Amino acid sequence: MINRMLRRGLPALALAALPLLTTTAPPAAANTPPTTASSVAEHSTAAAPGAAGVRAPLPLFEAIDRLPVAVEHREGYKRDLYKHWNKGLNSGDGCDTRREVILAEAVTAPQVAAGCKLTGGSWRSPYDNLVVTDAGRLDVDHFVPLAEVYDSEQAPWSAARREGYANDQNSPDTLIAVSAASNRSKSDKDPAEWLPSDGSYHCTYAATWVGTKLRWDLAADDAEVQALLGLAEDCPNTTVVYETAP
Repeated sequence: MINRMLRRGLPALALAALPLLTTTAPPAAANTPPTTASSVAEHSTAAAPGAAGVRAPLPLFEAIDRLPVAVEHREGYKRDLYKHWNKGLNSGDGCDTRREVILAEAVTAPQVAAGCKLTGGSWRSPYDNLVVTDAGRLDVDHFVPLAEVYDSEQAPWSAARREGYANDQNSPDTLIAVSAASNRSKSDKDPAEWLPSDGSYHCTYAATWVGTKLRWDLAADDAEVQALLGLAEDCPNTTVVYETAP
């Protein structure tokens, strides 16, 4: 399984041997160990150890226990409360946040034409373990969906904070390029309602969900917490690393 640490800055050349025409990546070996502290740390934050706001690796159970528990509130939600996509990290490259994420997560880099039009390239969609060879068949998913974020805000956020979440590339976990089909299947569901079809990704999914909620100080409801605790039972070696958002 291609580690998500490849999303930020490692050359795609190292993965050039990946078959480009396959539709399903090879299944994980039966004896693959659960997500370890080091692998979560590598793809959960780009910050250096000891940097301000970076939390030491937490066992998944302990991280779940740190989530504030509250009833969700959907009344008043509108998707356009979370402005996206903005101009991205490099406002001069012609690529918005969505395309920057797609470029960063490419296994094989696409060609980039004027207006950030992408051709060629390949990506692995971790939700369904598919290799995608057409950028047009990708969605950039907010790992914690925007509606779920609204449900989970402990106090109403400012417009700037909402835009910050919706375009967050300072953590490689907030946004993720996945197949459009898997993203539509997920929609705005939390782990009590939806999990990736690739079961080998469940431990990483739970850790990333919890880390993202902790990063942004988001609450969880009872059903969500119980679902996460159930996942943690099968992920004894999984840890969570996160950096608090500004």
